[in-house]
Amino acid sequence: QVQLVESGGGLVQAGGSLRLSCAASRSIFINHRMGWYRRAPGNERELVATITSAGSTNYADSVKGRFTISRDNAKNTVNLQMNNLKPEDTAVYYCNARGYYDAWGQGTLVTVSS
Repeated sequence: QVQLVESGGGLVQAGGSLRLSCAASRSIFINHRMGWYRRAPGNERELVATITSAGSTNYADSVKGRFTISRDNAKNTVNLQMNNLKPEDTAVYYCNARGYYDAWGQGTLVTVSS
């Protein structure tokens, strides 16, 4: 069973920053593409950012220049640094591991107030 444990959500004012983290087992972390997705109220789940085991990144256009995804290979975690947050970034953010498995975390709520 694949377990992804997210942390770091919360309430922040527009223009502020938050950092999300997702911890995975070593075997999952080194063999899967890791990513963050989000689902805003009334919307479908959408891609935020992904990072391969080699470190290649991909971002949604809406977050380019504001969000940074990174891997901490020593801690088996993937992080999402979110800067200059906007009210439209409000959503539940999900960690994803994709490869042999397609696994999801439980989600962490990010609320950005105007």
